[in-house]
Formats: sequence, C-alpha cells, structure tokens
Amino acid sequence: MKINNLDELKTFSAKSTKALENQKKKVLVCAGTGCVAGGSIEIYNRIRELIEAHDLLVDLELDYEKEGIGVKKSGCHGFCEMGPLVRIEPENYLYLRVQLEDCVEIVEKTLINNEPVERLMFSSENRIYKAQEDIPFYHKQTRMVLKNCGSINAESFTEYVAKGGYEALSKVLFEMEPQEVCQSIIDSNLRGRGGGGYPAGRKWSQVLRQDSEIKYVVCNGDEGDPGAFMDRSIMEGDPHGVIEGMLIAGYTTKSTAGYIYVRAEYPLAVERLRIAIEDARKHGLLGKNILNSGFSFDININKGAGAFVCGEGSALTASIEGERGMPRVKPPRTVEKGLWQKPTVLNNVETFANVPLVIKNGSDWFKGIGPENSPGTKAFAITGNVNNTGLIEVPMGTTLKEVIFDIGGGIKDGKKFKAVQIGGPSGGCLTEEHLDLPLDFDSLKKVGAMIGSGGLVVMDEDTCMVEVARFFMNFTQNESCGKCVPCREGTKRMLEILEKIVAGKGTVQDLDLLEELADTISSTALCGLGKSAASPVVSTLKYFRDEYLEHVVDKKCITHTCKALGSIVIEKEKCKGCSKCARICPVQAIDGKIKEPYTINQNKCIKCGACIEACAFKAIKEA
Repeated sequence: MKINNLDELKTFSAKSTKALENQKKKVLVCAGTGCVAGGSIEIYNRIRELIEAHDLLVDLELDYEKEGIGVKKSGCHGFCEMGPLVRIEPENYLYLRVQLEDCVEIVEKTLINNEPVERLMFSSENRIYKAQEDIPFYHKQTRMVLKNCGSINAESFTEYVAKGGYEALSKVLFEMEPQEVCQSIIDSNLRGRGGGGYPAGRKWSQVLRQDSEIKYVVCNGDEGDPGAFMDRSIMEGDPHGVIEGMLIAGYTTKSTAGYIYVRAEYPLAVERLRIAIEDARKHGLLGKNILNSGFSFDININKGAGAFVCGEGSALTASIEGERGMPRVKPPRTVEKGLWQKPTVLNNVETFANVPLVIKNGSDWFKGIGPENSPGTKAFAITGNVNNTGLIEVPMGTTLKEVIFDIGGGIKDGKKFKAVQIGGPSGGCLTEEHLDLPLDFDSLKKVGAMIGSGGLVVMDEDTCMVEVARFFMNFTQNESCGKCVPCREGTKRMLEILEKIVAGKGTVQDLDLLEELADTISSTALCGLGKSAASPVVSTLKYFRDEYLEHVVDKKCITHTCKALGSIVIEKEKCKGCSKCARICPVQAIDGKIKEPYTINQNKCIKCGACIEACAFKAIKEA
C-alpha cells in the first residue's frame, strides 16, 4: 500500500502500533550474523512449528485484526558471547546459548504457562537475571541507535513505523526548511561516527551551500577494521533507521539520490537493506514526490570488493563510479566535488542512524548525553580476551574501565589486563594507566589514539605487543592501495623491520628507524588511512618499549608468542626418560637414554612444540 501524504502516514502508524499491541507475546530470535552462524534460523523455525502445533496463532507479520504470538527474526541483541539469543516480551526474558532441543521447553513453559526457563538465563554470584535490562552487560548501556536492534522484526517496514519510524522525516518535510534542519544538526554537535569525528552539521551545511542542481548523499558501510561489526549490525538490525537518516540528509542538502556502499562480505546486511529499500519504495517513502511534499529521493546499494582503503571517502566514491578505489589529492573535498564530481554528503552508517533521533528529540536532548564536545552515544564492538564479547552502546565519555570490566565482565580466565587496541589499524593501544580515560574524540586524541569506527580489541598479560604491532602493520601494508610512495613503501619497510624483530634478528637501531619511518609516513601519506597507518607501532613503542628492548637486546619474548625468541627445555626432575619426545621430534633435536633425563639440542630445535604436547609428565615447557 502506497502512503500518499502525511495524514495517511499517521493513520498507517496508528494502525501499525495497534497491530503490534495485538501481539500479547513476542519471541525475538536473534538473526544477526553471529547468531545465524550458531543456528538461530533453525531455532526460529522450530519455535514457529511448536507454537502452531499448540493451535496458537503465529504472527510473522503484524496482524491488524487478531491477537497472536509474534515470532520475529530480529537484529543483533549484542550479547554475542552468549548466542544464539532469544528474547521473550513483555517479560523481557533473555535466553542464552539456546539450542534446538531447548525450544520445546521455551514454548511450553514460557509461551504457554508464563514461566521462565531459568537454566537458560544469565546468572552470576548465585543470582539469576530474568530481565534482559538487569544483566550487567546491558545495565550500563544506553541503547539509542541500537534500540531497535533485537527488539523488532528487522525486515518489517510496518514494525519500524509502529515504533515511531519516519516521524522525523515527516517532521522535516512539513515543519522545517532545509536550513533549519541543518542548523539543528549543527546545534546538536553530532560528530561523524566513522572515525574522524568531523561535525556532521558542518559537512551538510557545506553541501547545502554548493550551487549545483545535482548533489548526492553517500552512506559509508565499508567497515573494514579487524574486530569491528557495529555498522554491520545496525544495517542488519535497523536498516530503515539508516534510510530515514539518509532521506533527512537528502532533504537538508537538496539532494535527490543516495548510495549505500557496503562491503560484499556483509551479505545479510545487503539483503536487509535491499528489503528495506524495496518496502520504502512500495510504501511511497522513497521515490518521486514523497508524501506529496515535493521532495524526491531514491537510494541504491553498491557492494564493495573488500578493500580497506575504500573506507576513505574519495576512494569510496571512486569505487561507486566504477573506478579503482584509490584516494585522490584534496582539495577539492568531497563536499565540493565528490561522487561524479558533484557535491556529496558522506557519513557512515551510525552517523545517519543518529539523525532521526536528533530531529525527533531535539538538539538539546542530544547534547545532554555525554560530554559537551562529543555528545551522544557510541556503539563499540568489544572483542578479544574479555569475558563478554559483543556489540555495546554507551554514552560518550564512558571510561575504558566501565566498558571492559563492568560491561565486558573483565579479562578471561582471571588474567591481568594489559592493553586495548582502539580504532583498528588507524588507532592505537592504550594501557592500564588509561583505564579511567573517557571514551570521546578529544580525550583519545590527546593520548595518541582515536575512536575510529568503534572496534575495541582487549588484550591480556599473555599478549606480545610487538606481535600486535606486526599484525596491524601486516594488515595495513596488505591493504595499501599503492598510490603514494610513503604508504606503499614505508609500511612495507616497517613490516620488514617488525618481522625481523619477532624473528630474533632486530637491533636497537631498528627501533629508531621504526619511529623515523612512522613520522615520515604520517607526515607525507596521501590519505587519512596512510597518515594513521603507523599508529599501532607508535603507540606500542611509546607504552611498551621495554618489550621491544627485550626482543632486540635480550632476544626474549616474555609471552612466548614469538617462537623464534623462545626455547623449549626439559625439566630434569620431571623427566622419566620415556623417550616419547625424542621419537616424535621431526628434526631429531632430542637426545638421551631410556630412564634418564633427556635434553634438547637448541641448535637443532625448530620450536614446533610437538614434544610439549607429547610429554605425559609435563616435563617440557617453553622458557
């Protein structure tokens, strides 16, 4: 049904809200990428079958007439460590690590008899947390952009509208002029969530001022940082939120076409966006003369081939144009000559998803969350050596300690926190001394780090920081587009030096050379990604220089990560002389006599570790 005007949208919204209320029970099965990989679609299908077997009405779409049980494929609930996840409303029960065999109990106990399945709920210190919002992982979060992720059918236009969707769009179309909308975004101080933190309103105003009949709005969904999946989850769980934000940007800057650039490795995000765009067109929220307002706007999806450099604005627009994704010299900037040399608004997924919230609730409301110069919330993907990995959203200014220890549940296996890599390959490592540091653009910049798109990789005491630097430099060097010499050759040389160090062949002079190269690259590289390519090396050299010195002076890796710097030894008092280690060694590096302690020839040993695994007496270890 096409919605032709504002009155019809209001009527449709009221009917949709009533239909949502008809679902006295709602079963929200997480259908984000992580839970789908864990079998959540099979769980969704099984729950449907069981409900129907009890002769109960299953609502897969909202029903305007009858009451039933809504069974939905939702977006990511966030608690990825505990997936597959199933949420039951209105009780807000959250069931963790659900398996197919649990479905019978969920249906019979909870949906039929209104009783919780406590064994599937989160528990800690003899307490069972029945409501999702009470679980420590969620309790300290402020879910605004992620509010619909996990709470609505991710593929339903009707449910999005029932939850207040497209109200912000109707407000700007019928109550505000483009300059007013732009000023509202400026007043909110919404800063780009893609990494740089550039004020979104300032960028929009620059495009609005351009004298051009053709302008574009581009959404950057090319999320390439290792360990980052915030934008993917938003596109999968609340695609209409992104579309609405782009529509508002289009109206504000007098653009008529939008493009969402998504990496091809995100097939579920692409599919959910495709469904959302088709539904928005069908209902008249995309296309010609939207709601009879005189405003026309449509959106296309472009799939990227997975090049990290295409996260940079000019490389991204070049890729959409069909060219090789490579940055270009600036100025002119994207706001002046972007896609097809026309003025272009380019923001990332999370930035656009914030826009409807700012318009609906006002700039002052938005500025009331977080610090003055970095207001609002930020979504983070927290991964690594932390108990509760997943997708979170917290107010800007929340400390690292709160994120890692309160929400993340602390370090796995009771080990000691060592560092956190923030901002991906363009970011830096922070240490224990930074745990009380507020997570906002300016605070992180002062210590040589950046929020980036929002990836947080937590590391424990067994992590070698030199190897971390080598890993990120390897990633950056492989992803370099090769257009400028500093990035193409400089990162290659830095990687060679780091590989030399972890191989036990480094020198103190190599550390000086790393710093010199890092300074040169950051000063002369063509694009922002090149300029920040050396950041992981710079930050680890600054905060963990002692580890570098151990590698190059003492030829040791205290974490035993760098095999070339370690040695494998046999403890004489534990060795029984069984000879199993000698028989299994692939290079005959172990000598000895039966029933006497064996020894390892360090000149022959290749440190494969086969002997450690083979020893039944735990007599062999890394030293």
